[in-house]
Amino acid sequence: MAERWDPAGFRARIDGELHTFVAEEADRFAGIDPLLAPVAEQLMTAVAHGKRLRAAFCYWGWRAAGQPDSAALLRAAASMELVHAAAVVHDDLIDDSPLRRGQPTAHRALRGPVRRRPRAGAAARSLAMLVGDLLMMMAGELFAASGLPAAYLARARPLWSVMARELIAGECLEILRTGAGPDTEASLKVIRYKTAKYTVEQPLLIGGLLAGAGARLRAGYSAYALPLGEAFQLRDDLLGLFGDPRSTGKANADDLAAQRPTALLAETWRLAGPAERDRLDALLGRRTLDAEALDGIRSLMVRLKAPDRIEDMIAARVTHSLDALHDLDVPASATGALTSLARSATSRTS
Repeated sequence: MAERWDPAGFRARIDGELHTFVAEEADRFAGIDPLLAPVAEQLMTAVAHGKRLRAAFCYWGWRAAGQPDSAALLRAAASMELVHAAAVVHDDLIDDSPLRRGQPTAHRALRGPVRRRPRAGAAARSLAMLVGDLLMMMAGELFAASGLPAAYLARARPLWSVMARELIAGECLEILRTGAGPDTEASLKVIRYKTAKYTVEQPLLIGGLLAGAGARLRAGYSAYALPLGEAFQLRDDLLGLFGDPRSTGKANADDLAAQRPTALLAETWRLAGPAERDRLDALLGRRTLDAEALDGIRSLMVRLKAPDRIEDMIAARVTHSLDALHDLDVPASATGALTSLARSATSRTS
């Protein structure tokens, strides 16, 4: 790969590795019994599209530590996208989200094959849970079979356990915080563990560990990665409510209808007076969050300037991230790529 960062070219390379690997695994799975074909199809659907940010951070964790471009490293980086695919399937299942990237989520799509069975909805949810489990297993398999030396893989393997533990902790915290009183610090903790760490920090650190990065460089990676990962999810929360569903591929009402503990909702509550809090409670308390209620909540948020507050939080975190990056002693190509990734991760519309 040329030294100039080429995001589209990188995505194409990752897509090639992912689609080949998952297609082979899906064929093996479906070969067990023809009934498994719809489940195997969801494996392919889960990796069909994506920004490939996690793979990119893993790749540049390797390159920033002084290692050259490597096909084996690319396969190891692609495994980060399978972790993400597994997390998305499980997250959509937990949230009962109907859409992802404009398509039915796994637990909705899998209603078809079981529609004539007893408790069809529960059966479809069970199948989706197993799709997520299978994707996580495949992530570990692709990482281990990447072709990198065993000694390199052994350096990074312990972080896989940390990544899984912290990702699951974040999901659990979101469930436990849902419906509780809005609290910005608690929401930021959910963001940190559910998204920030496995999106930016852990892929970057895994790439660094594979490359043999020392403790000082890894500390610098974390200083860059954690605020950036939080900014990424804060942008996601804004897009979830104020974005165009044609671009985001998700319904605007999802987060509010489930009363998920987003920082946007917490900041709205913090900025609101008693009358505005009563209004917010009344709108959120409706059995169905219709277009009128959704517009009312958005109008209240805008009037209180809660979205502006979230934008300020994003900007501050991006600044801290880039300041930490520029303190690192890494090749100019890595600095340029990681700067570009920070911008694209936090200035997006989908």
